Amino acid sequence: MLFLQKQKSCAKIQLVLKGFKQFILKGNVVDLAVGVVIGVAFGAVVTALVEDLITPLIAAIGGKPDFSKISFTVNRSEFMIGDFLNALISFVIISFVVYFLVVLPMNKLIALTNKQKPIDPTTKKCPECLSVVPLGAKKCMFCTSVLKK
Repeated sequence: MLFLQKQKSCAKIQLVLKGFKQFILKGNVVDLAVGVVIGVAFGAVVTALVEDLITPLIAAIGGKPDFSKISFTVNRSEFMIGDFLNALISFVIISFVVYFLVVLPMNKLIALTNKQKPIDPTTKKCPECLSVVPLGAKKCMFCTSVLKK
């Protein structure tokens, strides 16, 4: 009796594991996992680009943009909004860099690769009955009117 219960328990576990395996190996889950990993790696690259190249360039032109000390007080409660402003400015700079260095070039590349030659027509419409007939047809197969070339 105990042996049968353990056997049923093992069968249930195997069934659950089989379902889990099918779920994990679906294309969408694997694609999503790869996308997240690549997104994290790309985020690190973009953050380094902005922090190490773009922000120092802005600092060289207009002074170091540091708002971390900005705050205001209401009823002896101090609100430190400087860090929020730094994060907001970093977000705007990162968005600008990603748009102009990644999105626009990718859109142009996709537009160049999607240009295809127009497909030569293989059919035409009958002027009498407006049915679609082969391009080389001399008579309409529907209304038997003579077709022009």
